[in-house]
Amino acid sequence: MRVKALAIRIIKQTINDKRTLALMMFAPLIVMSLVYFLFNSSKDVKLNVGVYNTNSEFNDNLKETDLNILNYSNKDNIKDKILKDDLSAFIYLDDNTLNVTYENSSPQNSKQIEAKINATLAKDEMINIKNSLSSYQKQFAFSKNTPNLSTNLDISKVSVKSNYIYGDENLSYFDTLNPILIGFFVFFFVFLISGISLLKERTSGTLDKLLSTPIKRSEIIRGYLLGYGLFSVIQTIILVLFSVYILNIKIVGSVFLVIIINILIAFVALTLGVLMSTFANSEFQMMQFVPIIIVPQIFFTGIIPVESMANWLQVLSRFTPLYYGSNALSGVVLKGYTFNDIYMDIIILLLFAIILSLLNIVGLKRYRKI
Repeated sequence: MRVKALAIRIIKQTINDKRTLALMMFAPLIVMSLVYFLFNSSKDVKLNVGVYNTNSEFNDNLKETDLNILNYSNKDNIKDKILKDDLSAFIYLDDNTLNVTYENSSPQNSKQIEAKINATLAKDEMINIKNSLSSYQKQFAFSKNTPNLSTNLDISKVSVKSNYIYGDENLSYFDTLNPILIGFFVFFFVFLISGISLLKERTSGTLDKLLSTPIKRSEIIRGYLLGYGLFSVIQTIILVLFSVYILNIKIVGSVFLVIIINILIAFVALTLGVLMSTFANSEFQMMQFVPIIIVPQIFFTGIIPVESMANWLQVLSRFTPLYYGSNALSGVVLKGYTFNDIYMDIIILLLFAIILSLLNIVGLKRYRKI
């Protein structure tokens, strides 16, 4: 009877807690729907490949492998061509050497193109062999002394030389995830810790006491951001330095710039965590915001190519701070971007932090009108 009574009390308590009940029932549906649309509405994006001095048969065979082939009149400034025209690779023939330059910010794209090039070369070689055999057979059709074709055939083999704009042939998919993971862990832990900490301030009555003084709402928010922000900065610096010097994650660009970007990500997470804490009544409810606020952003960090998503999902990604944070981090870590290359992502992260701070000030109205 006591077990039954306890179970009934918990059931009634949960039913009466409308917010917890709603999060428990609908949060998984929202996340599952997002995952469904991500994997079922993705578009097949053809990779752009530039070519120069290659024959039309080779180009046509590459097109048949679902590559978008762009013909160029020269091979000057290959890197500029790749970056300007959004090419995944550039191919040109020099004597018997097929030179392939990969953009390589996405190793899986480079491997895909490499496999298609090798398949095309093998196909062309088989066609040449078939044509040569046919020619020899016609030539010696009425000859009793048919020569040994395997020794008389002279099939020239093309060698392939690979070059890379970013990284090298050893760059793996997991290497491209490193900057994404650094930014995500900074965002996740700062969001959770700041939200739960402010929630404790409110549930313990500390915030009510603070609100009973003449202090302004804006001053309260600035104080919380400065206080928690200090530890967020320290946490971010430790994580970045640990990743670089202990885990030996290679950073092509500036380590200082990586730290700055992560500090901005931390402040966005801090302001977002503080804002979400105003809508939670317990640590359990704060944790329930994770699948709604944090998990969807993971899909827009580059783990799944955003350009392959449906148009409405691409638009949705622009409203998530981790999209801009991961974009900036990937640029600096993998491509060696400088401030001039990522300044727009930094500005947008700053705007996120400012807007969320203003919303926090407005959010305090529910506890005290000043």
